[in-house]
Amino acid sequence: MKEVFERPSAGISNRSGARHLIVALAVLTAIGAVQAAQKDPALLGTKLTPLGGEVAASSDGAIPAWTPPGKQDEGWSHGQVRGEHWKFKNDKPLFSINSGNVSQYASKLSPGQVELFKKIPGYRMDVYPTRRSCGVPNFVADNTKQNVGFAKLDADGLALQEAHVPGIPFPLPSTGAEVMWNMKMRYRGVGFEMSKTVSGLSPRKGSDDWLRTSTDWFMYTPWGEKGSALFSSFDRLEVATYFSYYDPAALAGQAGVVTTKAGEQATTFYYFPGQRRVRRMPSYSYDAPQIGLDNQYTIDESNVFFGPMDRFDWKLIGKQEMLVPYNSFGAYDNSAKIDDVAKRDYIAPESRRYELHRVWVVEATVRPGMRHQAPKRLFYIDEDSWNALMAVDYDKQGQIWKVREGYTIPVYETGSCDMEAQAQYNLVDGRYLYDMTSIGVGKDDHRWLTESAGNPRLKRDFYTSDNLRANSER
Repeated sequence: MKEVFERPSAGISNRSGARHLIVALAVLTAIGAVQAAQKDPALLGTKLTPLGGEVAASSDGAIPAWTPPGKQDEGWSHGQVRGEHWKFKNDKPLFSINSGNVSQYASKLSPGQVELFKKIPGYRMDVYPTRRSCGVPNFVADNTKQNVGFAKLDADGLALQEAHVPGIPFPLPSTGAEVMWNMKMRYRGVGFEMSKTVSGLSPRKGSDDWLRTSTDWFMYTPWGEKGSALFSSFDRLEVATYFSYYDPAALAGQAGVVTTKAGEQATTFYYFPGQRRVRRMPSYSYDAPQIGLDNQYTIDESNVFFGPMDRFDWKLIGKQEMLVPYNSFGAYDNSAKIDDVAKRDYIAPESRRYELHRVWVVEATVRPGMRHQAPKRLFYIDEDSWNALMAVDYDKQGQIWKVREGYTIPVYETGSCDMEAQAQYNLVDGRYLYDMTSIGVGKDDHRWLTESAGNPRLKRDFYTSDNLRANSER
């Protein structure tokens, strides 16, 4: 496989590299268009995976054919380090990419990845064998097949109106908005719990002081119950979340609940312990900065992309074979030391894993009459799992500003893949952050839940202002 990647494109000029990328995108766009145009549910589970990815291997064999991945863990139980029980844990890197050889691989990298090598001294990517490790439960596959020709967006083509859930609404997508809704509605169970998340923001220039936070965090997706239902029967609730800060001291005790309905701005209630009151925050959405993070992290940068889509036009560019973060257990290593993983300028290469996969490429540009800090964005969505693997944000001068990576892993509890942990590099300010990791907490703190019985946080009335006040003032 190393020989496949190292064919002599070394020394190519920026112009020829860009031409190579344009040609590759044109070919893959055509492939994606043909696939989407067929709209035949019989393709799912035959030529296509149950969720719409291509079963076949890539033409050069670097991406293997997809087969049902089956059981991914070996003897794992909750509390143990997930990566140590993955069946491919003994994989070794095929090769590494650094600033000296990045031109050889430019056609397989996003513009943001290439920029990381230019701007961050010592940045490195270790590339591993491709493992198509993402499966899906049968009931999700069945709902996904039923969605072909049934699922629909609203009149503006921006918000999910109806679909069989849990399932992918548009496994044969024809628009960028459909791809993004597939990402939003990927199967994650009925809830996700972290009793202690670990996040961090690197120091400002000239300082050595990190900003590190930890929170109690919970996510509720009621439409993820086993079986089959209509999205509308859940009042089109996309997700509800709860969080409460443990540290730093300036944030300790602050807490919030956020409910997000399809096509609507999130409803956010926030508890301020100094005031002993809950306040509604109507503008805490889109590109509003998250509280306490030095204006480095906006609301809609969470989970690579979060929230309503109405400020952008979403163009489906097509598919591309790319080197992307995948099977990234390093971000979920509760036994690691945070200083070994979070280096001054980047996440340590040994804690990141890259593989060659096919991804859907979506371009978002600000709609006329709307505003956003990042007027143009690129998103890279995995064909097998519909997880967001990468994003690139451009500033108002058209320069690359922020680069995000989402760290996808096979989830042993659900039989699917999910992405919670991520990193974001701000190339203008020279800072980066990591979010939603469990690095160094001493136990596996991620728990994906597949049944809601008996858990008070898996009820709609948990995510109200009254309940937030009651829980915060105990």
